[in-house]
Amino acid sequence: MKLGLQLGYWGAQPPANAQELVTEADTAGFDAVFSAESWGNDAFTPLAWWGSSTERIRLGTSVAQLSARTPTGAAMHALTLDHLSGGRAILGLGVSGPQVVEGWYGQPFPKPLARTREYVSIVRQVLAREAPVTNDGPHYPLPFQGEGGMGLGKPLKPITHPLRADLPIWLGAEGPKNVALTAEIADGWLAIYYTPRLAPMYNEWLDEGFARPGARRSREDFEIAATCQVVITDDRAAEIAKLKPITALYVGGMGAPELNFHAQVYTRMGYGEEVKEIGKLFLSGRKEEAAAIVPDQMVTDTMIIGNVDEVRTQVKQWEEAGVTMLLVTCRNVEHMRQLAAAVNPA
Repeated sequence: MKLGLQLGYWGAQPPANAQELVTEADTAGFDAVFSAESWGNDAFTPLAWWGSSTERIRLGTSVAQLSARTPTGAAMHALTLDHLSGGRAILGLGVSGPQVVEGWYGQPFPKPLARTREYVSIVRQVLAREAPVTNDGPHYPLPFQGEGGMGLGKPLKPITHPLRADLPIWLGAEGPKNVALTAEIADGWLAIYYTPRLAPMYNEWLDEGFARPGARRSREDFEIAATCQVVITDDRAAEIAKLKPITALYVGGMGAPELNFHAQVYTRMGYGEEVKEIGKLFLSGRKEEAAAIVPDQMVTDTMIIGNVDEVRTQVKQWEEAGVTMLLVTCRNVEHMRQLAAAVNPA
């Protein structure tokens, strides 16, 4: 099982020990390190800064938001990072949600699947550098010929020759249509709130995408990187209790009441009634009560918690379900070494 270090997005300040963690991940056998963005820091700059002191670890965005930059802009970021790192970049993309897209970026959110397909197609054109980049689609027309333009735009090829035309593109996806699209057009799936219990359902979604004409990958060469808290402890109950507020936050507070993709994921897991009650409590400001009603299994479905032997058994279950990489967060270097030794013992 591969391990990826998930740095996430920043809070009020940059994380104090991120450089130390990235450096240790490079030597501890981690396969990749990922940086995210919300409406604060961007996803690419931390990878360029912290990753400059590494030698082998891959550098990925998990995720860069589509609405934060144009497709050609994202391709420029990716090809630049790929050159600077000697071919270690992973471009992880995601649509985010309507609150961020419309509230922060000032763009319409509808048609996320169509926008994603167009976006990835343009990025691949840039990286291939076979011809000037064009796109007839309605979301990212190239050249721009719409109202208000000067009509002087022309198709262009990137001045800088990309290091890799096949730079991997992974997509963050949660729903069935988005996961199927990911299997069709991407090189990997960044899965959030993955649970091995629902692997047969995920496999149906993935197989739909793999079976489409022109699908880029097959199951054999497709990566599934699942975000997963891995906690090694002899007091499993106490750790589960600590993690319940996080689950309540994402289910009840990360998204609009009318549309919360994280809540939809847990509803598919069979927690529909709990999701409704958590949402009501969280949005009314009763956050502690919302966390208190989170069932234990709602936490353990998507996280690995237990002593070393239990963790190794659970990691094997995730691997058998098709996961190729666990994206983990680490408090410090010692925690990182502990996880590396438990997941992949020598």
